Order: sequence, then C-alpha cells, then structure tokens
Amino acid sequence: MKNLVMAMFLLICFDAVGQNGEETEVRRTIDRFFDGFHKQDSLIIKETVSESIVLQTIANNEQGEALVKSQEFSAFLKSLVGIPKTTKFQEVITDWSIQIDGPMAHAWTDYEFKVDDAFHHCGVNSFQLVKDAEKGWQIIYLIDTRRKTDCK
Repeated sequence: MKNLVMAMFLLICFDAVGQNGEETEVRRTIDRFFDGFHKQDSLIIKETVSESIVLQTIANNEQGEALVKSQEFSAFLKSLVGIPKTTKFQEVITDWSIQIDGPMAHAWTDYEFKVDDAFHHCGVNSFQLVKDAEKGWQIIYLIDTRRKTDCK
C-alpha cells in the first residue's frame, strides 16, 4: 500500500513539473512575440507565429456596440514597422493565465498599452497556440480587447 501511495505521489509530481515546463515554453513564445513587437522586428515575430495566424480585435462602432475586426498579418507587420522610431510604445502584461491540453494552449493576458510612457489603453489578449514538432509553440490566433477605462 505504501508503495502504491508513493507511486501515485511521484506520478502527480512529474505531471505537474511537465505542465509547468510547457507553461514556461508558452510564456516564452509570447514574450518573444512581444520582444519582436517592441523592437519592431518582423523576423522575431515571424518566429513565434504560424503561417496561417489569425489576428482580430474587438472594437466598438459609433453606437458603442461590439464588433470584431480582422487584420491581415502582413498589414499588421507593415503598420508595426511603420511606427516612427521616435515613438516609444510598450505593451505591459499585467497578468497571465495559461491552460494547456496536449499540443494546444490558451493564454489570457491582461495588459496596459503605453505610448511615450503615457497610458493609452488597456485590455486583454487571448492567444491560441499549437505545439509544432519542429518549431515548438506557435501562435495561431490572437484576439484582443481595447478600452480606456475600467483598467485594473
């Protein structure tokens, strides 16, 4: 009986260590994405995303109703590298929640966005990732919210 309890305990510990390692890798992928984002380096960003990535944001129309806007990845990269080098921008992740099931992961990140060190907006990012056998974790879907009020 003692051996059975010990075996169960070890299995639970090894599973928790494996899960934490995967969470670290998911977070590392997202951190690398933002590293490229802040450096305006499309090559770094491309290392972290799948070729078929979907980018969306939830915005409000003139009546204040929510609507989903899609953006082509190439247009995203073009707008990013087009930001003047004199403009400082930073997306600061303020909280993380990562869930993993085998080769699929979801990361929910609260954030604040600053332009020239001043608050611009806040919101939440929702990342969907898939683990590629060769490339590791790759972002396949990113949707965010943006608001000026009710920030933590």
